[in-house]
Amino acid sequence: MNIKHSTFKGGIHPPGRKELTSGKELVIAKAPETVVIPMLMHSGSPAKPLVKKGDLVKVGQCIGEPKGFISAMVHSSVSGEVIAVEPRLHPKGQKIVSVVIKSDMQDTLYEEVKPKGDLESLSPEEIKQIVQEAGIIGMGGAAFPTHVKLTPRKGKTVEHIILNGAECEPYLTSDEYIMNNHADKVVFGLRAMMKCMGVQRGYIGIEDNKKEAIEAISKALGNDESIELFSLHTKYPQGYKDQLITAIIGKEVPSGGSSADVGAVVFNVGTAAAISDAIQEGMPLIERIVTISGGAVKNPSVLKAKIGANIADLIENCGGFSEEPTKIINGGPMTGLAQYSPDIPLLKETTGISCLTKEEAEVPNPQLCIRCGKCASICPVRLLPLYIAEYSLNGDYEKCKKYHALDCMECGSCSYICPSKRTLLSSIRVAKREIIANSRKEK
Repeated sequence: MNIKHSTFKGGIHPPGRKELTSGKELVIAKAPETVVIPMLMHSGSPAKPLVKKGDLVKVGQCIGEPKGFISAMVHSSVSGEVIAVEPRLHPKGQKIVSVVIKSDMQDTLYEEVKPKGDLESLSPEEIKQIVQEAGIIGMGGAAFPTHVKLTPRKGKTVEHIILNGAECEPYLTSDEYIMNNHADKVVFGLRAMMKCMGVQRGYIGIEDNKKEAIEAISKALGNDESIELFSLHTKYPQGYKDQLITAIIGKEVPSGGSSADVGAVVFNVGTAAAISDAIQEGMPLIERIVTISGGAVKNPSVLKAKIGANIADLIENCGGFSEEPTKIINGGPMTGLAQYSPDIPLLKETTGISCLTKEEAEVPNPQLCIRCGKCASICPVRLLPLYIAEYSLNGDYEKCKKYHALDCMECGSCSYICPSKRTLLSSIRVAKREIIANSRKEK
């Protein structure tokens, strides 16, 4: 197979620390005695609980139905008894209605979990329905319901489906493991999505530091000329959808627009593998591959764990802490969300947990801007972060808007590269929030 090479303009090279978990054998997490399954593990509206305290449930049984078009089904990851349906702490900081299940440790499979037939015999609408009923969402962290992405926007034509295998976030190697060991599932899932959307061209983009993954995917593709494989330059944020689109099909998503404006849609490789499981096994999204890493973890590992399992228990599966972590992040250090406690549930969207030492997490005190322009030179969307941040600090959000603050993808490259260690992204986020709030008031 002919492998193409490409990248995008800009970006940075933070320490990846992927060697902590890359290439290691998968650890099967210890079966949880209790799972806490939030009704919000996707973008959009929370699901509505279908069970109550005292109900008995089985593995793969639907326990939450979607409310509205942008929502997703939620399924039980264990068999056992529902012991509570109540608000519980969510990794995003708020309390979300959750179904708490005490496992009977039998993992009794729900009767309706069965293969859905050959891909060739399934219609596009049937594929979409299978994806929806499996509760599949974006597995790369965005968590957008996949069946919605498989529904083209009115007036838009999708010509390209791109699978994101870049995994550019430091520490995380979950996608790498999936591609190395389940390449056939990744390719099957892509073919299913192409059939569902009537798309003739598919693409898979993988950073060039993942040579084993490139080899595995290439082998799985065989002589399939409808799918192209791209070896992408290793840099951050290569895995962002707009940068992938530019690198792979050479088109730029317009300011304020979406990928559909250039006829493309991007999915994560983990999402493709989940679609494969849903079609070939009938298994809804009840578990995922997750990276537990960072200098504070005794044995950093890639785990297979049930949705709703306690993160603190997953860390114990990795030997616990080698030292007290200074920061625990849900996700990677560039875009993840800091947690004040590991006592939170594993979500469908949880790509990894980064437990950082004081040395890894330490950020020097910010100094005055020296107008070096580095933040502008590496910005993937060609903004002027120094000006947006300065106007934000001065409360001049109209100026921030004129400097296209809303186009910021919040990758954090500007804060990372700044020699004065200014918290540029934090200021830009404030500006974005204020611009959006003001526009709502005007309406």
